[in-house]
Amino acid sequence: MTTEVIRYPSTKKRSPGARLARALFYIVLSVAAFAMVLPFIWMVLTSLKSPAEVNSFTWLPTELVWQNYVDAMTAAPFVDYFRNSFILAVGQTFLTLVFATAAGYALAKLPIPGAKYWLGYVILLLMVPFQVVIVPLFLVVKQIPLFGGNDIFGQGGSGWLDTWWGLIVPLAVGPLFIFLSRQFFTSLPDELAEAARIDGVSEYGIFARIMLPLVRPALVTIAVFQFEASWNSFIWPLIATSSPDLRPLQLGLAIFAQDELNVQWNYLMAGATLATVPMIIMFIFAQKQFVQGLASSGLKG
Repeated sequence: MTTEVIRYPSTKKRSPGARLARALFYIVLSVAAFAMVLPFIWMVLTSLKSPAEVNSFTWLPTELVWQNYVDAMTAAPFVDYFRNSFILAVGQTFLTLVFATAAGYALAKLPIPGAKYWLGYVILLLMVPFQVVIVPLFLVVKQIPLFGGNDIFGQGGSGWLDTWWGLIVPLAVGPLFIFLSRQFFTSLPDELAEAARIDGVSEYGIFARIMLPLVRPALVTIAVFQFEASWNSFIWPLIATSSPDLRPLQLGLAIFAQDELNVQWNYLMAGATLATVPMIIMFIFAQKQFVQGLASSGLKG
C-alpha cells in the first residue's frame, strides 16, 4: 500500500523589496549579456555591409551584401585556413582525450607512489602563464632529435618547427585537462574498479571499458575546452610556423588585416563570423553534457 504525498503550491509571497532586488538583478544580467553580445552583432552587421558603408561607420546596412562571404573566400585562402585549424583542433583534442584522461585516471585510482605530490605539481602548472614557457617550449621543439635536419643530439636543424608535429603535440595535453579528468574519476566509486580486478579485467580494460563510459560528460567538457582553445590558437602558431600552408584561421585573419594597405573590413568580418560558426554548432550539440560535466567536476576532492 502506498501513500501519495500531495504538495500544495506555496502561498508565501515575496516582499516588495525582494521583488525589486530580483528585478534589478535580472536587469543587470541582461545589460551584461547585451554588452557581451554587442561585439558579435557588430561583426555580423559589418560583414554584410558594402565598402562605402563600412568606411562611413553605420550600424545597420542599407542592403545585406551576402556576396561578401563568397568574395572573402577568394580574397585570402580562408578555405586553407579553415582546413588547417580543423586539423590542428582535431589532432590536439584527440591527444588530450587519450593522454589527459589516462593521466587523470592514474592519479585518481591507481596506487602511484607520491600521487599527491604529482597532483600538486599539476596544480602548480595551472598557475604558470603560457608566456613564461614560450621560449623553453620553442627551444625544445627546435631541438627534437632526428627531425628537421637535426642530429641525434638535436643540433643542426629546425626540429619540429614549421611542421604539423610542432603545431599539434606541444600544446595537446595541458595540466587543466589532467586535473579535470582526475576530478571526474575521483567522483566514481572505487568498488567498480575493485570488482573488475577480481574478475580479471586488466587495468587498461577497466579504464577503457568501465570508467570512461561513466565519465562521458567529462569527455565532452574536455573536448569542448580543448577544441575551442586549439581553434582559436594564435601565439604558438605564430611562433612555431612560417609556412603559409600551415597557417591556422586566427593567424590567417590577423595577417590578412596586416597585409592590406586598405583593410577590407567587410571581408575580414565575414571570415571572423565564419570562424565562430563551428564553435557555436559544437556547443549547441554538446550543451547538455557540457553543463553536466562542469556541474560535477568538483564533487569530490
